Amino acid sequence: MKQDLGGLAMMFGGRYIILLMAIFSIFTGLIYNEVFPVVTTWFGRTRFACATNHTLTDPVHIMMDPGSCPSAFQTGLQMTTPGTPFAFGVDPAWHGTRTELSFLNSMKMKMSVLLGVVQMNAGIILSFFNQRHFADPLSTVCEFIPQMIFLNSLFGYLCVLIVMKWATGSTADLYHTLIYMFLSPGDVDCSGKCPENKMFAGQADLQVFLLLMSLIAVPWMLLPKPFILKRRHEARSQQGSAYGLLPPDDSAYRFQRFTEEEGVSGGEPAGGHSRHGASVGGHSGGEGHDEEFDFTEVMVHQMVHTIEFVLGGVSNTASYLRLWALSLAHSQLSAVFYDRLLMGTIRSGGSRIAICIAFYVFACATLGVLLGMEALSAFLHALRLHWMEFNNKFYHGDGYPFTPFSFAAIDKEPL
Repeated sequence: MKQDLGGLAMMFGGRYIILLMAIFSIFTGLIYNEVFPVVTTWFGRTRFACATNHTLTDPVHIMMDPGSCPSAFQTGLQMTTPGTPFAFGVDPAWHGTRTELSFLNSMKMKMSVLLGVVQMNAGIILSFFNQRHFADPLSTVCEFIPQMIFLNSLFGYLCVLIVMKWATGSTADLYHTLIYMFLSPGDVDCSGKCPENKMFAGQADLQVFLLLMSLIAVPWMLLPKPFILKRRHEARSQQGSAYGLLPPDDSAYRFQRFTEEEGVSGGEPAGGHSRHGASVGGHSGGEGHDEEFDFTEVMVHQMVHTIEFVLGGVSNTASYLRLWALSLAHSQLSAVFYDRLLMGTIRSGGSRIAICIAFYVFACATLGVLLGMEALSAFLHALRLHWMEFNNKFYHGDGYPFTPFSFAAIDKEPL
């Protein structure tokens, strides 16, 4: 069948991904209340009106006839019903106004941070289920708990401040709040110079507590696990016990790398490692343990893992801002193709032939750039975020090789 499709074979193989991308694109359009760059009013009337003419509330009319409300493109619109947000998504009255870009940039940037922190928390929670499945409580105590504390003490707190700022209408500078949480702990309002940064009572004490918890979480991730594994190894060596089955709570040698043949056929692991631990590399008893356990290697591995997580907490969160950049580029390209090309020709009083030519160029640019190149770019960036920022919180590449779901493989299986 793929041969019959020719060049479309790749698209056929990714048809489910394309379908999901289309569904989420439609959802995003509903969130922004736009179809291409055309504003929609499907979810009710706007909460804003022209500052010089309160009877003029139709954002479509204001956008199509800028002369009807010049103040909308100079000083902005005026809210007629304070305290009553729009029913769903972004109020369409923002479209085309002078403050549209600054408002949407701020909103999209904060939404990117919220989505990133939520997904990274989901990845850490998946690591807990891995640890529970492999009966590894040591990793739960020495990795899962401090990772949750570190991430949420800093960036989880930032997400709470973002939601509070949206809900209360605060004018606090969250960049300043987060930066000076490290540079000047306990000083929220800049010694009285920026009182708007204080959003609730006890904020200074809470920030000091969260900062201390994040600092405690770093050595918590680094030191206990290697020394506990070393103590367990020494205890077994002193007892002189044979290399047999390990207790369920022992994680020193719980994760072994098996070859693909062993993972598929259930045979012996590579390098002479028996699944039941009868012998290790031709040695038995304490000698096998002495050769298998290397404290320096375990310590270096834990150090690399800790440094990667701590630095990744900052870099991974910043990496999610690519969602904001992609959305900004897409919206601006869409506005240029529609407002400047198609509507520019119509407003200038172009002939029917000129309008048809402008529509043809607009359609080709939309299909080629927005639906083609931009869709591919969004897919690649989303794939990168899943692999780098999400998977590294729980995926180690050990165990059995991943086998993707395939109808062809199911058809070949005997009934």
